[in-house]
Amino acid sequence: MPNYRAPRIPSSEITPREAWLDRRSFLAAGAGAGLTAFSSASAFAEPLEAKKSKYAVPDKLTPKKDVTTYNNFYEFGVEKSDPAENSGKFAPLPWSIKVDGMVGKPMTLDFDQIMKMFPPEERIYRMRCVEAWSMVIPWDGFPLSALLDTVEPLGSAKYVAFESVFRPTQMPGQSGLFQPLPWPYVEGLRLDEARNPLTILAVGVYGETLPNQNGAPIRLVVPWKYGFKGIKSIVRISLTDRQPRNTWNISAPNEYGFYANVNPNVPHPRWSQATERRIGGGGFFSSNRIPTLMFNGYGDEVASLYSGMDLKANF
Repeated sequence: MPNYRAPRIPSSEITPREAWLDRRSFLAAGAGAGLTAFSSASAFAEPLEAKKSKYAVPDKLTPKKDVTTYNNFYEFGVEKSDPAENSGKFAPLPWSIKVDGMVGKPMTLDFDQIMKMFPPEERIYRMRCVEAWSMVIPWDGFPLSALLDTVEPLGSAKYVAFESVFRPTQMPGQSGLFQPLPWPYVEGLRLDEARNPLTILAVGVYGETLPNQNGAPIRLVVPWKYGFKGIKSIVRISLTDRQPRNTWNISAPNEYGFYANVNPNVPHPRWSQATERRIGGGGFFSSNRIPTLMFNGYGDEVASLYSGMDLKANF
């Protein structure tokens, strides 16, 4: 899988504290996958709201500084510090998202419309996320399924395709002679994956507006998958009956698959994914390694989606 992983995403709904304390799947973050757990507080304290989420994990939050300065967002550069340093000119508002394809009610939604559809009390998540490292991040988001319901997917729809913004004048990584990836960035999920309550569209982090470097104004979070599945700055969501292409699979198909499930038993061609580095305990090159959990610890919620599949072949 790629050297950065998909953020881990907890679901909606409210559950008593003892319920999530009893779930081992919420205790571990996947490493090679790229999941992140977020708190909704502007400081580093454990926010009460985040603990109420049904899928909230009890892991210690990654410091906000690390979450907002150590990122993969190649549209702004390939170094981990580039997104924070080079995204100041990016204008995330006004913004709109086109939702189309195999749906009964295609529409283009203004970002303000989306925020009114999903008020703050319905947008608290705290998840583990994995890339070549892992984080625990308090996302402010809502279930992707809720947005899909508004456009009424047709029975023939089987996948959801995503497309990111293309603005080379504001995103230095999209201009110049060296292009690390083909643009715009694209991703995809199976429809049942997209409808899982863990799959969210995030609009904030640490109780604040989503920073440019983290995918403003709206991004995908799929916590049981590697980080590259978490497409940022989304401008289009399309339902289709064919498996969508995804950018990293296009660029390096032998290293990055369509599913990208966090799996400690499937090594990347160039490194093991059996363990991960937890950011916030000494940096990327520290010895702060923990075991990678299957599906980033969310097996109870998602394993049934892949019943009977060969997860080594379908990586």
